[in-house]
Amino acid sequence: MTGPGTGTLTTAAAGAAPITSAGNTQLGIAVLAAIALIVLLITRLKLHAFLALTVGSLALGVFAGAPLAKTIASFTAGLGATVAGVGVLIALGAILGKLLADSGGADEIVDTILARARGRAMPWAMVLIASVIGLPLFFEVGIVLLIPVVLLVAKRGNYSLMRIGIPALAGLSVMHGLIPPHPGPLVAVDALHANLGVTLALGVVVAIPTVIIAGPLFSRYAARWVDVPVPEDMIVHARPSDGAQRRPRFGATVFTVLLPVALMLVKALVDIVVDDPAHPVQRVTDVVGSPLIALLTAVLVGMFTLGRAAGFTRARISVTVEKSFAPIAGILLIVGAGGGFKQTLVDVGVGQMVLDLSQNWAVPALLLAWLIAVAIRLATGSATVATISAAGLVAPLAADMSTTGTALLVLAIGTGSLFFSHVNDAGFWLVKEYFGMTVGQTVKTWSVMETLISVVGLGCVLLLSLVL
Repeated sequence: MTGPGTGTLTTAAAGAAPITSAGNTQLGIAVLAAIALIVLLITRLKLHAFLALTVGSLALGVFAGAPLAKTIASFTAGLGATVAGVGVLIALGAILGKLLADSGGADEIVDTILARARGRAMPWAMVLIASVIGLPLFFEVGIVLLIPVVLLVAKRGNYSLMRIGIPALAGLSVMHGLIPPHPGPLVAVDALHANLGVTLALGVVVAIPTVIIAGPLFSRYAARWVDVPVPEDMIVHARPSDGAQRRPRFGATVFTVLLPVALMLVKALVDIVVDDPAHPVQRVTDVVGSPLIALLTAVLVGMFTLGRAAGFTRARISVTVEKSFAPIAGILLIVGAGGGFKQTLVDVGVGQMVLDLSQNWAVPALLLAWLIAVAIRLATGSATVATISAAGLVAPLAADMSTTGTALLVLAIGTGSLFFSHVNDAGFWLVKEYFGMTVGQTVKTWSVMETLISVVGLGCVLLLSLVL
């Protein structure tokens, strides 16, 4: 079984000829020129990533000598296949996250865990909260929900802001880069035809040591390097949930958040243990553990365990669902355009070029995927763009890999996409402003933390590749 949208690599996967006769040298120059153009449009001209990726895809075809009509066809095919493969999953994840936020379920998780944490346990509590909350929520939404909690805890408990904040940021960032249903990992799974359940399971294995090192452990040093007071104007002393008469119970909330993860992990386990597509148990788990059904089930359950438990009427739940779609419109467009860019890369023959070069250089596939993602991340500032572009470039490397190897390739790309966030990343400025830091202080804390996540994550991926 593979991830969603297994027909994405339409031209190359079918063995069709590239849409251009350009050699490797011209293709290499075309790729560099197209990526440079995308970077220029995003960073200098402040063009939206959707438009930049669209223009860059068309430019790639022109630079590679491909007919414009075929380039357009490749781009639109890739866009459609990507949105078809992951668009519904992103939408379902957004609904679950909105239900969690509006019902007060997120507040309940936060307050329950904090009530049981004291002293030295507080940084560990923060990373646990962020990791659980970060599963269904997009990074920016998670920050908006958690930063007020971080500031309030640091103020009331007289904790160092970095000692509390860094673990929370690490938990959110690791979930965003490595764990479905976040857009980046979903697109990489789709592009590489990886098994989503196996990728999720290995992603959790990689995430645990990574978030510990980059979160609670690193926060000790970050607190020494940067000692800033809690910004008083950012503190929110109450977090009422709009329309909620009461909060959902802690156990029911956690159950709902973890339900899709559990269903997908059960499917992956049954696939390994039973390994018989005709077996009744595997047939059932193949359905209930598929990403679409798992997330849909969690959303339907969440309408009762979160929405109805908070006192929402059916009309109010409907409003919550409707409002969850607006924030993801831009994400869907970027992801779709990234899929179009990836398909254009494949159809002009860049994938085969990367395959040839990797054989000549003898660079391990996992390291090559990480390096490509790092380069694009540094240039564009977007983890999602880095993941999408890197997945398109290294997709041919996954053709002969095992299920485990392909999943690790996805995770190598994910870790590379988080490397050294700096001034061209919106997340950099979000953290800077919320914590009231200077640019230099943000680099010493947030940027170093992101780099630690990327490097430690890669190390875990490489270790797993040796033992699995």
